Amino acid sequence: MTASAQFSIMSNMKSDSWNLDSITSNLALGYQVNDDLMLGVQKNGESYDFIGRYNIANNVYLSAQTSSEDALDNVTYGVGVSLKLWNDLYIEPNYAIKEEEGSFNVGLSYKL
Repeated sequence: MTASAQFSIMSNMKSDSWNLDSITSNLALGYQVNDDLMLGVQKNGESYDFIGRYNIANNVYLSAQTSSEDALDNVTYGVGVSLKLWNDLYIEPNYAIKEEEGSFNVGLSYKL
């Protein structure tokens, strides 16, 4: 059983800042390891974070994001859904929790 490799470009807009800068400051590149797992890196201001996604159902995923420094102390967990807009462009509403504080976010992704 094999899966074809696929890259995705993603961005996540936090609910408190819906602007173009919010999109460009959170750009990410993900690599689809198999049908259920995606790993990648995401820009976080001046540094980069590691990201991971695991598909639990059709278009529903669990996510984790951690900084490249103090990785175990800075983990953000989330759940989201990918909704196809057009061809390979998706909108991804999600909810993320870090240190007991949650936030609603809306992401965009494009599969290459």
